[in-house]
Amino acid sequence: MYKILFSTLLICISSFSFAAEPVSMSYWNKVAIEGHDTVAYHDTHVRSSHQQVLGQKQFTVDWGGAKWRFASQASADKFAADPARYKPEYNGHCANALSLGEGLIKTDGTVWEFFGDQLHLFYAERGRQRWLNGDWQVYKQDANKAWQALTQ
Repeated sequence: MYKILFSTLLICISSFSFAAEPVSMSYWNKVAIEGHDTVAYHDTHVRSSHQQVLGQKQFTVDWGGAKWRFASQASADKFAADPARYKPEYNGHCANALSLGEGLIKTDGTVWEFFGDQLHLFYAERGRQRWLNGDWQVYKQDANKAWQALTQ
């Protein structure tokens, strides 16, 4: 009886755990993209200087099973109001790895680029350069197919 109950509970928990799309986050503290402010990437100055902005613990939004950190309450509020607009593609997993069929590779938020109007994160500069110098639209199609397969 207890084995059946335990097995049923385990299946329910497993199903619940994978119901949401996975977010690139640290294992222990569940901080998304190593605490970088995903709203800040959309700022004109940040985009032109190609820097990144670290968030702070006091400006945290829980979304997608992860803690997203922001540099200000204004950034946190923007994200909370419209996460789909500000979250990176593939919830911060490496766009290049997905396009190559390498699965979900975590990123730390330091290597990034906008393709179209969407923020993409990369594990390493080499992947970003591949997208910049190659046919990023084809790579994006490949990454989208892989993402769909991994998240369905």
